[in-house]
Amino acid sequence: MKHIDYRTEGTCAKIISFDIDETTHTLDNVVFLGGCPGNLKMISKFVKGMKGEDVVEKCSGNTCGNKPTSCADQLAKAVAFALNGI
Repeated sequence: MKHIDYRTEGTCAKIISFDIDETTHTLDNVVFLGGCPGNLKMISKFVKGMKGEDVVEKCSGNTCGNKPTSCADQLAKAVAFALNGI
C-alpha cells in the first residue's frame, strides 16, 4: 500500500489522505481534513475498495456551488496523482 496526503486547492477540505494498493489500484482509508463532514464521510465510504481509475472517472469535473472544483473533484486529482506515481 502506498499512502498519499494530498493538499487540495479551492475547497473547504484542506487535505485528502488515503492508501492505494500499488497492484490493484484500490483505495482504502480515505479521510478528508476539513470540509462538510457528512458528505465527505459518505464519499470516503463510497470509494473504499474502488479502483482508482473508476474514482477518477466518476469524480472528475464535479463542482461545488459556483466553485470550479469540489472535494470529489480534488479526490479525483489526488488519485490521478497517485496513479501516475505507481
